[in-house]
Amino acid sequence: MTPRDDAPHLPRAAPIEAYGNGGFRFDEMSHRGSLLCLPDSMWAWPVTTPREIDRHALMRVFEKANVIDTLIIGTGDEVWLPPNDLREALRRLHVGIDAMRTGPAIRTYNIMLGERRRVAAALIAVP
Repeated sequence: MTPRDDAPHLPRAAPIEAYGNGGFRFDEMSHRGSLLCLPDSMWAWPVTTPREIDRHALMRVFEKANVIDTLIIGTGDEVWLPPNDLREALRRLHVGIDAMRTGPAIRTYNIMLGERRRVAAALIAVP
């Protein structure tokens, strides 16, 4: 099954309640693997390392750019700087990008979501 063929885990955004052991808990659900959180849905995300993050991996973000102001990227346990071409492609769509380890990314996402900001998060699962 490709990422384009699956259904969202949740047809709305929700705060992340817990993470670790290779997955996430949100809205009384658990998910194993990485997670893509959009303003209107939450999806399984097949990315396992920051090196896999590109336009294709973020295709849903590009498609929903008109309702996203900020993309938070949780890079697992690694420090990663988004390539300039990816940063510029999102900037042209008026989407800011901020990459950090997954723990801080979840905390930032939850705060911004609680403030009802137009935020998305691409979160790599951590062991």
